[in-house]
Amino acid sequence: MERHDGGSNGRSSMAPDGPPGRPVAAPVDTLDVVFDPELRLHLPRTRRADPVQVRTAATVTIGHVVQSLGVPLTEVGVLELDGVGVDPGTRAVGRRLVVTPVPHPQPVPTWPPRFVLDVHLGALARRLRLVGLDVAYERDADDDSLAAQALAGDRVLLTRDRELLRRRVLSVPPRHGAFVHATAADEQMLEVLRRFAPPLAPWTRCLRCGARLEPAAKAELAHLLPAGTRRTYEEFARCTGCGRPFWRGAHGAGLEAVVRRAEEAVRHM
Repeated sequence: MERHDGGSNGRSSMAPDGPPGRPVAAPVDTLDVVFDPELRLHLPRTRRADPVQVRTAATVTIGHVVQSLGVPLTEVGVLELDGVGVDPGTRAVGRRLVVTPVPHPQPVPTWPPRFVLDVHLGALARRLRLVGLDVAYERDADDDSLAAQALAGDRVLLTRDRELLRRRVLSVPPRHGAFVHATAADEQMLEVLRRFAPPLAPWTRCLRCGARLEPAAKAELAHLLPAGTRRTYEEFARCTGCGRPFWRGAHGAGLEAVVRRAEEAVRHM
């Protein structure tokens, strides 16, 4: 008489082999990941040659694979798995993944774009404010407050901290985060302008707090001005936020050079 293997003491023919009572690990396969040259800068030097081969399993997502290699999803545009466009939540089951950078200019949560900068980008914050961009910056803000401020104000968080950008809330479209590659403040400014192509309005924002400036009569500000400034200058502005007076003093030539570089960069986009 034929015995039926599906009984309580038998093993189903569909069950994987393995010790009884133990979960069986998901099959592991090799995925070739091809990064655009712009994105390879995020990879360790030893892994910058194409393709990057990774061992993966059906339980792993495409987004996890990309970020585990060092590339924040905030920097990624299109993902193609075996020639088909996929989203980061797709399971990493395939042979070849092509990763392209976010397009320039980058779509932003609001227009004109608003920014919040991490604590290490104070010099960049001043330059972006100088050319008229809405920039939030606090010298003692921690990562949690930076991410919260970006989401609450629909701002793009600019940072050189890849770990901070790996937070999912910053990479979900419309993206609220962006990595800054350059280390010098002037180059950082040009990088941000090329990536987002924002409209410029030089000399309209306070370099200290970022609020808008408005023209002010010299007589209204006399009590706030050094004696030499009162004698030498006639045109002034006042911050609508912190009340600080502004005038183009001895430092004006350097600031004007920054503005010229910014305007030139925008003209050639």
